[in-house]
Amino acid sequence: MLVSGDLTSSPAVADTIVVGAGVAGLGVARQLVAAGRSVVVLEGRDRVGGRLRSAQLAGGGRIDLGATWFWPGERRVTALAADLGVRIHDQFVAGDAVYDAPDGPTRIDGNPIDVPAFRFVDGADALTDAIAEHLPPGTIRRSRPVRRIEVSDADVAVDAGDTRFHGRVVVVAVPPAAGLARIEFEPPIPSQLANLARATPVWMGSMTKVVAVYREAFWRSEGLSGAAVSHLGPLREVHDMSGPDGAPAALFGFVPGGGDVDRAAVVEQLTRLFGAGAAHPIELHLADWSADEFTAPDGAGSSSAYRLFGHPALREPFLDGRVVWASTETGTTSPGHIEGALEAAEHAVRTVLATLACTPTPGGST
Repeated sequence: MLVSGDLTSSPAVADTIVVGAGVAGLGVARQLVAAGRSVVVLEGRDRVGGRLRSAQLAGGGRIDLGATWFWPGERRVTALAADLGVRIHDQFVAGDAVYDAPDGPTRIDGNPIDVPAFRFVDGADALTDAIAEHLPPGTIRRSRPVRRIEVSDADVAVDAGDTRFHGRVVVVAVPPAAGLARIEFEPPIPSQLANLARATPVWMGSMTKVVAVYREAFWRSEGLSGAAVSHLGPLREVHDMSGPDGAPAALFGFVPGGGDVDRAAVVEQLTRLFGAGAAHPIELHLADWSADEFTAPDGAGSSSAYRLFGHPALREPFLDGRVVWASTETGTTSPGHIEGALEAAEHAVRTVLATLACTPTPGGST
């Protein structure tokens, strides 16, 4: 979708520079604009959304290649969707599940795999598109990969593409490991913080997501929920990803480790689990998040230290208090979820506003 606000002639000076136009970065921008602060959001991709990424289907409708669900009790994302008028629907969970056993698939009474959850009718990136559309023109600069952040007494300078942006504070709204791998910091980040950032896993950074689209949700008529678990692969888990009332009809799953995925093996597995109706998907989409340079640095799949999510040191500003992380990995509430990214954004905004209250404008007065 096209997003307003990519006016490259707009000033390259703002109170806050946000690196990354995922849901955390856009959440930061939205709150700072509401607080009357000027913001520039720099995004390396040619789209907004980050790990909220959806694809348009040839037959109509959209399916998610990144984040998919949110859950009851996740108040931030629930309120944001309602405020922006983003349509949601219930995740389909009715019916039996399937266990992909070595001696053949086993049908499980009921569905112990899925829990009640919500999805976005028009794809998860409808949420980030809606945030972007409500920001002032010129706020978002797409195709502006950030390569250097330089902190001085005067300001914070951010090099993105062929432009140097100046601000009073920078929010790095990408996974800490990815930010450390892609961005040069001057002065360098303290070694203890750098080691922590490297060790923090990247949510979905070692996964390939696979979505198989069908003409109808045939498994539902057979009393199946579309949920399955497997120790055989290539998909380790499978879920229904159909839209409201089963249209568009789709199943999705995750392949751990990233890299090349054998499409024929995926279809064979889905056929083994759900029957002949799964043998001929009309579309098959793969998203290898381990190959996304703005999400996963080399070796992103090597860390399983998820206990580091929300680590207090990742939530503290650094480099003279002028730089702060904000991503779902730094959230303390529902880290790894959209909710976690929004909580991290809230925390970053509080930090930024406190810093701005006592930091001079670039080249000027307080």
